[in-house]
Amino acid sequence: MHQKTRVRFAPSPTGPLHIGGVRTALYNYLYAKQTGGDFILRIEDTDSTRFVPGAEDYIQETFDWLGLPFDESPAKGGKYGPYRQSERKEIYQQYVTELLKKEAAYIAFDTPEELEARRTEIPNFQYDATTREKMRNSLTLTAEETQSLIDGGIQYVVRIKIEPNHDITVSDMIRGDVVINSSVLDDKVIYKSADELPTYHLANVVDDHLMEITHVIRGEEWLPSAPLHVWLYKSLGWEETMPRFAHLPLLLKPEGNGKLSKRDGDRLGFPVFPLEWRDPASGDLSSGYRESGYLPEAVINFLAFLGWNPGTDQEIFSLEELIRAFSFERCSKSGAKFDVEKAKWYNHQYVMLMSNEKLAACFMPLLAEKGIVASPEKVTRVVSLVKERVHFVKELWDQSAYFFVAPESYDEKTIRKRWKRETPDQMRQLMSLIGKMEDFSAANQEKIVMNWIQQQELHTGNIMNAFRLAVVGEGKGAHMFDISEVIGKEETLKRLQRAIDTIPQPDGNV
Repeated sequence: MHQKTRVRFAPSPTGPLHIGGVRTALYNYLYAKQTGGDFILRIEDTDSTRFVPGAEDYIQETFDWLGLPFDESPAKGGKYGPYRQSERKEIYQQYVTELLKKEAAYIAFDTPEELEARRTEIPNFQYDATTREKMRNSLTLTAEETQSLIDGGIQYVVRIKIEPNHDITVSDMIRGDVVINSSVLDDKVIYKSADELPTYHLANVVDDHLMEITHVIRGEEWLPSAPLHVWLYKSLGWEETMPRFAHLPLLLKPEGNGKLSKRDGDRLGFPVFPLEWRDPASGDLSSGYRESGYLPEAVINFLAFLGWNPGTDQEIFSLEELIRAFSFERCSKSGAKFDVEKAKWYNHQYVMLMSNEKLAACFMPLLAEKGIVASPEKVTRVVSLVKERVHFVKELWDQSAYFFVAPESYDEKTIRKRWKRETPDQMRQLMSLIGKMEDFSAANQEKIVMNWIQQQELHTGNIMNAFRLAVVGEGKGAHMFDISEVIGKEETLKRLQRAIDTIPQPDGNV
Protein backbone atom coordinates (compact mmCIF):
# COMPACT_ATOMS: atom_id res chain seq x y z
CA MET A 1 0.00 0.00 0.00
CA HIS A 2 1.29 3.47 -0.87
CA GLN A 3 2.19 5.74 2.03
CA LYS A 4 0.16 8.73 0.92
CA THR A 5 -3.63 8.48 0.95
CA ARG A 6 -5.15 9.04 -2.47
CA VAL A 7 -8.92 8.99 -2.94
CA ARG A 8 -11.04 9.76 -5.94
CA PHE A 9 -14.54 10.94 -6.68
CA ALA A 10 -15.49 9.49 -10.04
CA PRO A 11 -18.91 10.64 -11.30
CA SER A 12 -20.35 10.05 -14.76
CA PRO A 13 -21.35 13.19 -16.71
CA THR A 14 -24.85 11.91 -17.40
CA GLY A 15 -26.83 14.74 -15.82
CA PRO A 16 -26.97 16.70 -12.57
CA LEU A 17 -25.09 15.42 -9.56
CA HIS A 18 -27.35 13.75 -6.98
CA ILE A 19 -26.97 15.02 -3.42
CA GLY A 20 -25.98 11.47 -2.45
CA GLY A 21 -23.00 11.78 -4.77
CA VAL A 22 -22.03 15.00 -3.03
CA ARG A 23 -22.11 13.16 0.32
CA THR A 24 -19.81 10.48 -1.15
CA ALA A 25 -17.39 13.14 -2.39
CA LEU A 26 -17.48 14.87 1.00
CA TYR A 27 -16.49 11.68 2.84
CA ASN A 28 -13.65 11.18 0.36
CA TYR A 29 -12.49 14.75 0.98
CA LEU A 30 -12.69 14.45 4.77
CA TYR A 31 -10.68 11.24 4.81
CA ALA A 32 -8.06 12.56 2.39
CA LYS A 33 -7.50 15.77 4.31
CA GLN A 34 -7.50 14.02 7.68
CA THR A 35 -4.69 11.74 6.52
CA GLY A 36 -2.75 14.36 4.60
CA GLY A 37 -3.73 12.83 1.27
CA ASP A 38 -5.00 13.86 -2.16
CA PHE A 39 -8.60 14.29 -3.34
CA ILE A 40 -8.98 13.55 -7.06
CA LEU A 41 -11.78 14.15 -9.55
CA ARG A 42 -12.00 11.58 -12.34
CA ILE A 43 -14.72 11.77 -14.98
CA GLU A 44 -16.02 8.32 -15.89
CA ASP A 45 -17.43 8.96 -19.35
CA THR A 46 -16.87 5.61 -21.07
CA ASP A 47 -20.59 5.24 -21.80
CA SER A 48 -20.77 7.72 -24.67
CA THR A 49 -24.50 7.08 -25.21
CA ARG A 50 -25.35 8.64 -21.84
CA PHE A 51 -23.10 11.70 -22.03
CA VAL A 52 -24.97 14.96 -21.30
CA PRO A 53 -23.46 18.30 -22.38
CA GLY A 54 -22.74 20.61 -19.44
CA ALA A 55 -22.72 17.84 -16.83
CA GLU A 56 -18.97 17.93 -16.23
CA ASP A 57 -18.96 21.71 -15.79
CA TYR A 58 -21.87 21.30 -13.37
CA ILE A 59 -19.83 18.84 -11.29
CA GLN A 60 -16.86 21.20 -11.07
CA GLU A 61 -19.08 24.18 -10.24
CA THR A 62 -20.71 22.20 -7.43
CA PHE A 63 -17.42 21.66 -5.63
CA ASP A 64 -16.29 25.22 -6.27
CA TRP A 65 -19.48 26.38 -4.52
CA LEU A 66 -19.04 23.95 -1.63
CA GLY A 67 -15.41 24.92 -1.13
CA LEU A 68 -14.08 21.38 -1.56
CA PRO A 69 -11.15 21.79 -3.97
CA PHE A 70 -9.67 18.88 -5.89
CA ASP A 71 -5.94 18.28 -5.80
CA GLU A 72 -6.10 16.75 -9.29
CA SER A 73 -8.88 16.96 -11.89
CA PRO A 74 -9.52 17.45 -15.60
CA ALA A 75 -9.46 21.21 -15.03
CA LYS A 76 -6.47 21.30 -12.67
CA GLY A 77 -4.44 18.51 -14.23
CA GLY A 78 -1.86 16.37 -12.45
CA LYS A 79 0.81 13.78 -13.17
CA TYR A 80 -1.69 10.89 -13.30
CA GLY A 81 -3.86 12.32 -16.10
CA PRO A 82 -5.72 12.37 -18.33
CA TYR A 83 -8.58 12.48 -15.83
CA ARG A 84 -11.36 11.78 -18.32
CA GLN A 85 -11.74 8.12 -19.15
CA SER A 86 -12.71 8.88 -22.74
CA GLU A 87 -9.17 10.24 -23.18
CA ARG A 88 -7.52 7.04 -21.91
CA LYS A 89 -8.52 4.56 -24.67
CA GLU A 90 -4.99 3.41 -25.46
CA ILE A 91 -4.27 2.79 -21.80
CA TYR A 92 -7.25 0.48 -21.38
CA GLN A 93 -6.55 -1.37 -24.61
CA GLN A 94 -3.19 -2.45 -23.20
CA TYR A 95 -4.84 -4.16 -20.24
CA VAL A 96 -7.60 -5.73 -22.32
CA THR A 97 -4.84 -7.33 -24.40
CA GLU A 98 -3.01 -8.45 -21.27
CA LEU A 99 -6.13 -10.12 -19.82
CA LEU A 100 -6.77 -11.91 -23.11
CA LYS A 101 -3.16 -13.14 -23.26
CA LYS A 102 -3.46 -14.47 -19.70
CA GLU A 103 -6.72 -16.19 -20.72
CA ALA A 104 -8.34 -14.27 -17.86
CA ALA A 105 -10.78 -12.82 -20.37
CA TYR A 106 -12.29 -13.83 -23.71
CA ILE A 107 -13.97 -12.35 -26.77
CA ALA A 108 -17.73 -12.83 -27.23
CA PHE A 109 -19.71 -12.24 -30.43
CA ASP A 110 -23.24 -12.97 -29.15
CA THR A 111 -25.80 -10.59 -30.59
CA PRO A 112 -28.49 -8.97 -28.45
CA GLU A 113 -31.01 -11.31 -30.12
CA GLU A 114 -28.96 -14.38 -29.25
CA LEU A 115 -28.62 -13.26 -25.65
CA GLU A 116 -32.36 -12.62 -25.39
CA ALA A 117 -33.06 -16.08 -26.77
CA ARG A 118 -30.88 -17.58 -24.04
CA ARG A 119 -32.71 -15.59 -21.38
CA THR A 120 -35.97 -16.96 -22.65
CA GLU A 121 -34.61 -20.50 -22.77
CA ILE A 122 -32.75 -20.52 -19.42
CA PRO A 123 -34.44 -19.17 -16.27
CA ASN A 124 -32.29 -16.56 -14.45
CA PHE A 125 -29.74 -16.75 -17.22
CA GLN A 126 -26.35 -15.18 -16.67
CA TYR A 127 -23.24 -15.42 -18.79
CA ASP A 128 -20.90 -17.48 -16.60
CA ALA A 129 -18.94 -20.74 -16.28
CA THR A 130 -22.09 -22.83 -16.67
CA THR A 131 -23.36 -21.15 -19.84
CA ARG A 132 -20.37 -19.68 -21.72
CA GLU A 133 -19.52 -22.98 -23.40
CA LYS A 134 -22.91 -22.79 -25.14
CA MET A 135 -22.37 -19.26 -26.44
CA ARG A 136 -20.56 -17.77 -29.42
CA ASN A 137 -17.19 -16.70 -28.06
CA SER A 138 -13.46 -17.34 -28.35
CA LEU A 139 -13.77 -20.23 -25.89
CA THR A 140 -16.09 -22.14 -28.26
CA LEU A 141 -14.64 -20.89 -31.55
CA THR A 142 -11.20 -21.67 -32.93
CA ALA A 143 -8.55 -18.99 -32.96
CA GLU A 144 -8.93 -18.76 -36.73
CA GLU A 145 -12.70 -18.36 -36.52
CA THR A 146 -12.35 -15.69 -33.84
CA GLN A 147 -9.80 -13.70 -35.85
CA SER A 148 -11.87 -14.04 -39.00
CA LEU A 149 -14.89 -12.50 -37.28
CA ILE A 150 -12.77 -9.65 -35.93
CA ASP A 151 -11.19 -9.05 -39.35
CA GLY A 152 -14.67 -9.07 -40.87
CA GLY A 153 -15.69 -6.13 -38.72
CA ILE A 154 -18.09 -8.10 -36.54
CA GLN A 155 -18.68 -6.23 -33.32
CA TYR A 156 -17.68 -8.00 -30.15
CA VAL A 157 -17.21 -7.56 -26.43
CA VAL A 158 -14.53 -8.79 -24.09
CA ARG A 159 -15.76 -10.58 -20.98
CA ILE A 160 -13.82 -11.26 -17.81
CA LYS A 161 -13.51 -14.99 -17.15
CA ILE A 162 -14.75 -15.73 -13.65
CA GLU A 163 -13.76 -19.17 -12.40
CA PRO A 164 -16.36 -20.74 -10.09
CA ASN A 165 -16.07 -21.76 -6.43
CA HIS A 166 -13.51 -19.19 -5.29
CA ASP A 167 -14.12 -17.11 -2.17
CA ILE A 168 -13.53 -13.43 -2.88
CA THR A 169 -12.88 -11.22 0.15
CA VAL A 170 -13.71 -7.53 -0.02
CA SER A 171 -12.00 -5.68 2.83
CA ASP A 172 -14.44 -2.93 3.75
CA MET A 173 -13.68 -0.26 6.35
CA ILE A 174 -17.36 0.05 7.28
CA ARG A 175 -18.69 -3.47 6.86
CA GLY A 176 -15.62 -5.52 7.69
CA ASP A 177 -14.61 -8.43 5.44
CA VAL A 178 -17.35 -9.27 2.96
CA VAL A 179 -16.88 -12.74 1.42
CA ILE A 180 -18.58 -13.61 -1.87
CA ASN A 181 -18.25 -16.89 -3.74
CA SER A 182 -17.28 -16.37 -7.36
CA SER A 183 -19.98 -18.81 -8.52
CA VAL A 184 -22.62 -16.09 -8.07
CA LEU A 185 -20.77 -13.69 -10.40
CA ASP A 186 -21.26 -13.49 -14.13
CA ASP A 187 -18.65 -12.87 -16.80
CA LYS A 188 -19.14 -9.12 -17.02
CA VAL A 189 -18.39 -7.22 -20.21
CA ILE A 190 -15.20 -5.23 -19.68
CA TYR A 191 -14.67 -3.87 -23.21
CA LYS A 192 -16.82 -3.09 -26.28
CA SER A 193 -15.41 -2.95 -29.79
CA ALA A 194 -18.30 -0.72 -30.90
CA ASP A 195 -16.81 2.38 -29.25
CA GLU A 196 -13.36 0.95 -28.42
CA LEU A 197 -13.92 1.77 -24.77
CA PRO A 198 -13.93 -0.35 -21.64
CA THR A 199 -16.95 -0.61 -19.39
CA TYR A 200 -16.99 0.89 -15.94
CA HIS A 201 -15.56 -2.22 -14.31
CA LEU A 202 -12.24 -2.41 -16.15
CA ALA A 203 -11.72 1.32 -16.50
CA ASN A 204 -12.37 1.77 -12.80
CA VAL A 205 -9.80 -0.82 -11.75
CA VAL A 206 -7.13 0.25 -14.25
CA ASP A 207 -7.48 3.91 -13.33
CA ASP A 208 -7.50 3.25 -9.58
CA HIS A 209 -4.29 1.24 -9.98
CA LEU A 210 -2.47 3.64 -12.29
CA MET A 211 -3.56 6.69 -10.30
CA GLU A 212 -2.33 4.95 -7.13
CA ILE A 213 -5.70 5.20 -5.40
CA THR A 214 -5.36 3.83 -1.88
CA HIS A 215 -8.99 3.93 -0.75
CA VAL A 216 -12.20 3.56 -2.76
CA ILE A 217 -14.99 5.32 -0.88
CA ARG A 218 -18.31 5.05 -2.69
CA GLY A 219 -22.01 4.37 -2.24
CA GLU A 220 -23.48 1.10 -1.05
CA GLU A 221 -25.02 0.56 -4.49
CA TRP A 222 -21.51 -0.29 -5.78
CA LEU A 223 -20.92 -3.04 -3.22
CA PRO A 224 -22.10 -5.80 -5.62
CA SER A 225 -19.37 -4.65 -8.05
CA ALA A 226 -16.59 -4.91 -5.48
CA PRO A 227 -15.97 -8.69 -5.79
CA LEU A 228 -15.55 -8.32 -9.55
CA HIS A 229 -13.10 -5.48 -9.02
CA VAL A 230 -11.12 -7.58 -6.55
CA TRP A 231 -11.09 -10.40 -9.14
CA LEU A 232 -9.81 -8.00 -11.80
CA TYR A 233 -7.06 -6.74 -9.52
CA LYS A 234 -5.91 -10.31 -8.97
CA SER A 235 -6.24 -11.21 -12.65
CA LEU A 236 -3.92 -8.32 -13.51
CA GLY A 237 -1.46 -9.25 -10.77
CA TRP A 238 -2.10 -6.13 -8.71
CA GLU A 239 -3.10 -7.70 -5.37
CA GLU A 240 -0.40 -5.78 -3.49
CA THR A 241 -1.76 -2.39 -4.57
CA MET A 242 -5.45 -3.17 -4.17
CA PRO A 243 -7.21 -0.24 -2.46
CA ARG A 244 -9.24 -0.58 0.70
CA PHE A 245 -12.97 -0.17 0.22
CA ALA A 246 -15.59 1.76 2.15
CA HIS A 247 -19.18 1.38 0.95
CA LEU A 248 -21.31 4.16 2.39
CA PRO A 249 -24.93 3.69 3.47
CA LEU A 250 -27.65 4.70 1.05
CA LEU A 251 -29.52 7.97 1.39
CA LEU A 252 -33.13 6.94 1.95
CA LYS A 253 -36.30 8.85 1.11
CA PRO A 254 -37.80 10.89 3.98
CA GLU A 255 -40.82 8.63 4.29
CA GLY A 256 -41.31 4.96 3.48
CA ASN A 257 -38.55 2.77 2.11
CA GLY A 258 -36.14 3.05 -0.78
CA LYS A 259 -33.37 5.25 -2.10
CA LEU A 260 -33.84 9.02 -2.23
CA SER A 261 -34.86 10.07 -5.74
CA LYS A 262 -35.68 13.23 -7.65
CA ARG A 263 -39.34 12.22 -7.54
CA ASP A 264 -39.22 12.37 -3.74
CA GLY A 265 -37.86 15.89 -3.91
CA ASP A 266 -40.47 16.97 -6.47
CA ARG A 267 -43.25 15.38 -4.41
CA LEU A 268 -42.18 16.84 -1.07
CA GLY A 269 -40.79 20.13 -2.32
CA PHE A 270 -37.06 20.02 -1.71
CA PRO A 271 -33.98 19.84 -3.97
CA VAL A 272 -32.03 16.63 -4.55
CA PHE A 273 -29.33 18.36 -6.62
CA PRO A 274 -26.67 20.72 -5.24
CA LEU A 275 -27.17 23.31 -7.99
CA GLU A 276 -30.09 24.17 -10.23
CA TRP A 277 -30.12 22.09 -13.41
CA ARG A 278 -31.83 22.70 -16.73
CA ASP A 279 -32.10 19.55 -18.82
CA PRO A 280 -30.54 20.37 -22.22
CA ALA A 281 -32.93 18.00 -24.00
CA SER A 282 -36.29 18.78 -22.39
CA GLY A 283 -35.60 22.21 -20.95
CA ASP A 284 -37.03 21.08 -17.59
CA LEU A 285 -35.63 22.99 -14.62
CA SER A 286 -34.77 21.20 -11.37
CA SER A 287 -34.13 23.12 -8.17
CA GLY A 288 -30.77 23.18 -6.42
CA TYR A 289 -29.64 23.77 -2.85
CA ARG A 290 -27.64 26.83 -3.84
CA GLU A 291 -30.53 28.52 -5.62
CA SER A 292 -32.93 27.53 -2.83
CA GLY A 293 -30.88 29.61 -0.44
CA TYR A 294 -28.82 27.01 1.37
CA LEU A 295 -25.37 28.02 2.53
CA PRO A 296 -22.56 25.68 1.43
CA GLU A 297 -21.32 25.28 5.00
CA ALA A 298 -24.79 24.14 6.08
CA VAL A 299 -25.05 21.64 3.23
CA ILE A 300 -21.66 20.15 4.15
CA ASN A 301 -22.55 19.87 7.84
CA PHE A 302 -25.94 18.33 7.07
CA LEU A 303 -24.56 15.79 4.60
CA ALA A 304 -21.76 14.78 6.95
CA PHE A 305 -24.34 13.58 9.47
CA LEU A 306 -26.21 11.44 6.91
CA GLY A 307 -24.51 8.15 7.67
CA TRP A 308 -21.92 9.30 10.23
CA ASN A 309 -21.98 10.69 13.74
CA PRO A 310 -19.18 11.98 15.96
CA GLY A 311 -20.24 10.05 19.03
CA THR A 312 -20.96 13.29 20.92
CA ASP A 313 -23.85 15.75 21.20
CA GLN A 314 -22.09 18.28 18.98
CA GLU A 315 -24.00 18.94 15.75
CA ILE A 316 -22.42 22.10 14.35
CA PHE A 317 -19.01 21.41 12.83
CA SER A 318 -16.81 23.59 10.71
CA LEU A 319 -15.14 21.85 7.80
CA GLU A 320 -11.89 21.76 9.76
CA GLU A 321 -13.67 20.16 12.72
CA LEU A 322 -15.27 17.57 10.45
CA ILE A 323 -11.86 16.70 9.02
CA ARG A 324 -10.52 16.09 12.52
CA ALA A 325 -13.56 14.16 13.78
CA PHE A 326 -14.44 11.96 10.79
CA SER A 327 -13.92 8.21 11.03
CA PHE A 328 -15.27 5.18 9.21
CA GLU A 329 -15.69 3.43 12.55
CA ARG A 330 -18.60 5.78 13.23
CA CYS A 331 -20.22 5.37 9.81
CA SER A 332 -23.51 3.51 9.79
CA LYS A 333 -24.04 0.28 7.87
CA SER A 334 -27.76 0.97 7.45
CA GLY A 335 -29.31 3.62 5.24
CA ALA A 336 -29.62 7.24 6.36
CA LYS A 337 -33.09 8.76 6.12
CA PHE A 338 -33.09 12.15 4.43
CA ASP A 339 -34.65 14.84 6.65
CA VAL A 340 -35.24 18.12 4.83
CA GLU A 341 -36.39 19.82 8.06
CA LYS A 342 -33.00 19.03 9.54
CA ALA A 343 -31.38 20.56 6.45
CA LYS A 344 -33.37 23.75 7.08
CA TRP A 345 -32.36 23.66 10.73
CA TYR A 346 -28.70 23.51 9.75
CA ASN A 347 -29.14 26.42 7.40
CA HIS A 348 -30.74 28.45 10.18
CA GLN A 349 -27.80 27.68 12.46
CA TYR A 350 -25.34 28.91 9.84
CA VAL A 351 -27.38 32.05 9.17
CA MET A 352 -27.16 32.73 12.90
CA LEU A 353 -23.40 32.12 12.89
CA MET A 354 -22.83 34.45 9.94
CA SER A 355 -21.57 37.89 10.87
CA ASN A 356 -24.19 40.64 10.58
CA GLU A 357 -21.99 42.44 8.06
CA LYS A 358 -21.72 39.39 5.81
CA LEU A 359 -25.42 38.63 6.11
CA ALA A 360 -26.24 42.23 5.25
CA ALA A 361 -24.05 42.00 2.16
CA CYS A 362 -26.04 38.92 1.08
CA PHE A 363 -29.31 40.77 1.72
CA MET A 364 -28.43 44.00 -0.11
CA PRO A 365 -29.00 42.59 -3.64
CA LEU A 366 -32.50 41.44 -2.62
CA LEU A 367 -33.27 44.93 -1.34
CA ALA A 368 -31.97 46.44 -4.57
CA GLU A 369 -34.33 44.19 -6.56
CA LYS A 370 -37.21 45.71 -4.60
CA GLY A 371 -36.01 49.25 -5.24
CA ILE A 372 -34.88 49.78 -1.66
CA VAL A 373 -31.91 52.09 -1.11
CA ALA A 374 -30.42 51.70 2.35
CA SER A 375 -27.00 52.15 3.88
CA PRO A 376 -24.94 49.04 4.73
CA GLU A 377 -24.99 50.22 8.35
CA LYS A 378 -28.79 50.24 8.48
CA VAL A 379 -29.07 46.85 6.76
CA THR A 380 -26.50 45.39 9.13
CA ARG A 381 -28.50 46.60 12.13
CA VAL A 382 -31.74 45.26 10.65
CA VAL A 383 -30.42 41.76 10.00
CA SER A 384 -29.00 41.63 13.52
CA LEU A 385 -32.55 42.12 14.83
CA VAL A 386 -34.38 39.60 12.65
CA LYS A 387 -31.96 36.86 11.62
CA GLU A 388 -33.00 34.51 14.40
CA ARG A 389 -36.40 34.29 12.70
CA VAL A 390 -35.19 33.05 9.29
CA HIS A 391 -33.85 29.85 7.77
CA PHE A 392 -32.72 31.48 4.52
CA VAL A 393 -31.39 34.86 3.44
CA LYS A 394 -34.36 35.25 1.10
CA GLU A 395 -36.71 35.16 4.11
CA LEU A 396 -35.14 38.31 5.55
CA TRP A 397 -37.42 40.51 3.47
CA ASP A 398 -40.63 39.08 4.93
CA GLN A 399 -39.22 39.53 8.41
CA SER A 400 -37.86 43.03 7.92
CA ALA A 401 -39.82 44.83 5.19
CA TYR A 402 -41.35 47.20 7.76
CA PHE A 403 -37.89 48.64 8.45
CA PHE A 404 -37.75 49.91 4.87
CA VAL A 405 -41.37 50.45 3.81
CA ALA A 406 -44.21 51.95 5.84
CA PRO A 407 -47.35 49.80 6.11
CA GLU A 408 -50.04 50.49 3.52
CA SER A 409 -52.65 48.47 5.38
CA TYR A 410 -53.22 47.18 8.89
CA ASP A 411 -53.98 43.69 10.09
CA GLU A 412 -57.72 43.42 10.77
CA LYS A 413 -57.38 40.92 13.61
CA THR A 414 -54.86 43.10 15.41
CA ILE A 415 -57.08 46.18 14.92
CA ARG A 416 -60.03 44.44 16.54
CA LYS A 417 -57.90 43.34 19.47
CA ARG A 418 -55.60 46.31 20.02
CA TRP A 419 -57.13 49.49 18.55
CA LYS A 420 -59.64 50.75 21.16
CA ARG A 421 -61.77 53.91 21.21
CA GLU A 422 -59.16 55.64 23.38
CA THR A 423 -56.19 54.47 21.29
CA PRO A 424 -55.93 57.43 18.87
CA ASP A 425 -55.68 59.89 21.78
CA GLN A 426 -53.09 57.69 23.49
CA MET A 427 -51.05 57.52 20.27
CA ARG A 428 -51.18 61.35 20.02
CA GLN A 429 -49.79 61.57 23.53
CA LEU A 430 -47.08 59.08 22.54
CA MET A 431 -46.26 61.22 19.50
CA SER A 432 -45.88 64.26 21.72
CA LEU A 433 -43.58 62.30 24.01
CA ILE A 434 -41.48 61.01 21.13
CA GLY A 435 -41.29 64.44 19.51
CA LYS A 436 -39.56 65.86 22.58
CA MET A 437 -36.87 63.18 22.70
CA GLU A 438 -33.38 64.33 21.82
CA ASP A 439 -31.83 60.93 22.48
CA PHE A 440 -33.74 58.53 20.23
CA SER A 441 -31.81 55.42 21.16
CA ALA A 442 -33.86 52.33 21.88
CA ALA A 443 -32.78 52.32 25.52
CA ASN A 444 -33.78 55.94 26.11
CA GLN A 445 -37.08 55.57 24.27
CA GLU A 446 -37.95 52.55 26.38
CA LYS A 447 -37.10 54.32 29.63
CA ILE A 448 -39.21 57.41 28.85
CA VAL A 449 -42.19 55.57 27.34
CA MET A 450 -42.37 52.97 30.10
CA ASN A 451 -42.26 55.76 32.75
CA TRP A 452 -45.08 57.57 30.96
CA ILE A 453 -47.21 54.42 30.79
CA GLN A 454 -46.66 53.83 34.51
CA GLN A 455 -47.35 57.43 35.52
CA GLN A 456 -50.54 57.56 33.46
CA GLU A 457 -51.60 54.13 34.78
CA LEU A 458 -52.07 52.86 31.22
CA HIS A 459 -52.10 49.24 30.07
CA THR A 460 -48.61 48.43 28.74
CA GLY A 461 -49.83 45.73 26.36
CA ASN A 462 -52.49 47.95 24.81
CA ILE A 463 -50.11 50.87 24.30
CA MET A 464 -47.20 48.86 22.93
CA ASN A 465 -49.28 46.67 20.64
CA ALA A 466 -51.09 49.68 19.21
CA PHE A 467 -47.69 51.34 18.72
CA ARG A 468 -46.50 48.22 16.91
CA LEU A 469 -49.63 48.07 14.75
CA ALA A 470 -49.13 51.68 13.71
CA VAL A 471 -45.44 51.30 12.85
CA VAL A 472 -45.34 47.73 11.49
CA GLY A 473 -48.90 47.17 10.26
CA GLU A 474 -49.41 43.98 12.25
CA GLY A 475 -48.58 42.37 15.57
CA LYS A 476 -45.14 41.02 14.71
CA GLY A 477 -41.55 42.09 14.45
CA ALA A 478 -38.43 42.88 16.41
CA HIS A 479 -38.30 44.68 19.75
CA MET A 480 -40.46 47.76 19.28
CA PHE A 481 -37.96 50.39 20.38
CA ASP A 482 -35.27 48.83 18.20
CA ILE A 483 -37.63 49.25 15.25
CA SER A 484 -38.36 52.90 16.00
CA GLU A 485 -34.66 53.65 16.55
CA VAL A 486 -33.72 52.14 13.19
CA ILE A 487 -36.45 53.90 11.16
CA GLY A 488 -35.83 57.16 13.05
CA LYS A 489 -37.95 59.70 14.90
CA GLU A 490 -39.41 61.41 11.84
CA GLU A 491 -40.54 58.16 10.20
CA THR A 492 -41.92 56.85 13.51
CA LEU A 493 -44.05 59.98 13.97
CA LYS A 494 -45.20 59.84 10.36
CA ARG A 495 -46.36 56.24 10.73
CA LEU A 496 -48.17 56.96 14.00
CA GLN A 497 -50.03 59.86 12.42
CA ARG A 498 -51.02 57.81 9.38
CA ALA A 499 -52.41 55.06 11.61
CA ILE A 500 -54.44 57.59 13.59
CA ASP A 501 -55.81 59.02 10.36
CA THR A 502 -56.42 55.67 8.66
CA ILE A 503 -57.49 52.97 11.12
CA PRO A 504 -61.26 53.03 11.71
CA GLN A 505 -62.62 53.62 15.18
CA PRO A 506 -64.50 50.72 16.78
CA ASP A 507 -67.86 52.39 15.95
CA GLY A 508 -66.93 52.46 12.27
CA ASN A 509 -66.00 56.14 12.05
CA VAL A 510 -62.57 57.10 10.76
